[in-house]
Amino acid sequence: MAERKSKAEVERNLRAILLDEEPNPNAPTNATESLFVDELIPYADHPFKLYEGERLDDMVRSVKELGVIVPVIVRPLDEDYEILSGHNRVNAAKIAGLKKVPVIIKTGLTDEEAKLIVTETNLVQRSFADLSHSERAVALKMHLEALKESNGGQGTRTDLLDEIKTLSNPHEIKENGTSNLLDEKLLSVEKTGLKYGLSSASVARYVRIAHLVSDLQQRVDNDEIGLYPAVSLSYLSIDEQNKLERLLNESAYKVDMKKAESLREFSESKKLTNEKMVQILSGELNKKPKPKTAPPLKIKAKVYQKFFDGDTPQAEMEAVVEQALAEYFENYKNEESKEDTA
Repeated sequence: MAERKSKAEVERNLRAILLDEEPNPNAPTNATESLFVDELIPYADHPFKLYEGERLDDMVRSVKELGVIVPVIVRPLDEDYEILSGHNRVNAAKIAGLKKVPVIIKTGLTDEEAKLIVTETNLVQRSFADLSHSERAVALKMHLEALKESNGGQGTRTDLLDEIKTLSNPHEIKENGTSNLLDEKLLSVEKTGLKYGLSSASVARYVRIAHLVSDLQQRVDNDEIGLYPAVSLSYLSIDEQNKLERLLNESAYKVDMKKAESLREFSESKKLTNEKMVQILSGELNKKPKPKTAPPLKIKAKVYQKFFDGDTPQAEMEAVVEQALAEYFENYKNEESKEDTA
């Protein structure tokens, strides 16, 4: 991992890149050239899914006709180059049969700065609303981690973010290469929420969803599990989440908010066994036991008045009803017995 720079030094270096000032010798640098696609490797744990279907077909057709217009952003990694922005362009170029693509090589980046480029370029190029829940979750989690690690949680990296926008949209360069810092007192989660039009609570929920195993994230994307239940499930251990996924895959169980909260409570108390998980998912755990005695029964007057005179004592009517019921159920049992032996 590259040595962490001070906030002031990083801002000076990036300002030099953006405003063509005399660069610091140790600053991250841009170098545009062409590289073989075989030299480019995906960013580790890339949070965004590659394009598929019509969207991919359109990109491949465009690449065949025009080539890759916007350069891919990479950084040196061992003997190869790690893609920070442009995974879909590289994929389309491979399908289109291109051997080389234009790249911007970023050197001198810290891992946190690289992570910011990965998340920000994708969020600049795609509408946040177009992302799946799992992509939003992982992207926001990575974004927050990068901000906190690069600045100790203090201040948004607006200098780097502005450069990212310029690199992603070269025809939309602002006059001023830097933007005003947001209020330094805001927490990173609040700044991230403001940036993407989300409340701090929504950001926090998405970050929790990033802790789900991929199969459960996919269920959230497919609307099989709601966002709020998913947050509760994210507190289960990885082993418990995998067990839950297997049960959901093998049965028709559904997870609602009440079940998710029960799973979390038993997990946190270290009592979430397989048997308990099945009881929760099936609804048996909180199912009220059937009463041992029949509930009180009120018979409407029009039912029994057809059989009794107006002066018949209540005790006599109850005795007749009891005798009639006894004879009815005795005959019912006899009929069942005959059917069984038939």
